[in-house]
Amino acid sequence: MGTWDTGPFDNDTAADFANALDEAEPEAREALIRGVLIRTIDATGYLTEAEEAVAAAALIAAQCPGGEPVDMSYGPETPMPVFPSDLRVLADEALARIVGDEDGPASNWVDPEDWKQWRAILARLRAVLAPPPPSIALFDVQP
Repeated sequence: MGTWDTGPFDNDTAADFANALDEAEPEAREALIRGVLIRTIDATGYLTEAEEAVAAAALIAAQCPGGEPVDMSYGPETPMPVFPSDLRVLADEALARIVGDEDGPASNWVDPEDWKQWRAILARLRAVLAPPPPSIALFDVQP
């Protein structure tokens, strides 16, 4: 993996994924993102699409309250469609799978500080993607 920093699009594989999204028809972009997330969640053994799944999760998180914009230097240049809310859950599940895979991308970091920074980025993405807790109005109290 050619990696130059710890951001979601700061590696060759994720940058290639961004290019694929740019080249795809607008209506096909959601399917590309959904596919990489589902394949990462369902993968057995080595997570071959982990870098793409992190990039996809970052694109979804960017549309959530509290989400950070994606770095356009290496991320997709074309606007993404508004993603359906169910992709938030898939993105969070994919990130949980990636974080929990000790032999996967987490093992690729040579510098422990880079590994910590990358883990912090994934934690921030997961915090944004986590669905808000359901609010249940117990009853309305009038003074």
